[in-house]
Amino acid sequence: MIKNIAILQGGNSSEYVISEKSAKEIYIYLRKLGFSPYRIRVKKGKWTYLPENGEASTLNLNDFSLELEDGKKVFFDFAFIIIHGTPGEDGKIQSLLEMHNIPYNTSGVLSSALSFNKYACKVFLKNSNFLTPEAYLYRKGEVIDIDKIINKTGLPCFIKPNNGGSSFGVSKVIAREEIESAIFEALKEDTEVIIESYVKGIEISCGLLKTKSEKFIFPITEIVSKNDFFDFEAKYKKGMSDEITPARIPEEINIQAQSIASDIYDQLNCKGIVRIDFILKGSQLFFLELNSVPGMSKESIIPKQIRSLNLKVEDILLKIINEVEN
Repeated sequence: MIKNIAILQGGNSSEYVISEKSAKEIYIYLRKLGFSPYRIRVKKGKWTYLPENGEASTLNLNDFSLELEDGKKVFFDFAFIIIHGTPGEDGKIQSLLEMHNIPYNTSGVLSSALSFNKYACKVFLKNSNFLTPEAYLYRKGEVIDIDKIINKTGLPCFIKPNNGGSSFGVSKVIAREEIESAIFEALKEDTEVIIESYVKGIEISCGLLKTKSEKFIFPITEIVSKNDFFDFEAKYKKGMSDEITPARIPEEINIQAQSIASDIYDQLNCKGIVRIDFILKGSQLFFLELNSVPGMSKESIIPKQIRSLNLKVEDILLKIINEVEN
């Protein structure tokens, strides 16, 4: 059985704080399972081991090993990536791990890179006949053509970083005068900005996992924000949203959403746990985005979905470690 597991946490984006919370939970789960987990913070090129006691030390990237205070050298049998955003969700760390022949818990390099780029992912899935809101891509340094944006997306619209999550830098815009400032807000998080049509409907989310031997499509969660949309405060401040599992939607829509989520998982060649978000408008399901490293903190949706199946989170993690092919 695998003994040493590197929990890779942190990252370079504003989602850093969420990753740190998720990593603490993963550490507890892996200890329960009898593994030897090592929390390693990845931030701006530094890979720092965070022991429960003693001094922090640096991971040796040449052979992906860790030298402990007692002189013992630790090599890893598995890496559990729980970095939301770059470099954990965009394929960069996956590439490094593959160079060292270390299996990991997420989608591969190409799949991660594609799903992390919201605009590219939407174009790819739209070409495969999945419904998704209209979108416009703006790159830093380009002229902001407000008329062209409105002609493409209409108003209201959402403006957000193209490569990012947890609702950092996201704005809902209802007037043309707000577009430019919302773009600059999103540029604080990324050099690319996606501007997306607003689709009025019910926001729902489906988590799923496929291993070599089993398939788990988790119950749909309905997200009801007490703010104007599911922003950072609504996601992470207690009482600012209701996350209802299973969702209060007709059974045929529930089945359809799970089926579409499963198809998207396959189309993008995903691995490990992912979470796919939709807007339900009438009987139509519009794909919003795919999270290839979804949150695993106490406030996160995926652990709640797992428990609603009367499963333990640690048992699902064990299946990933034992069965996910990389």
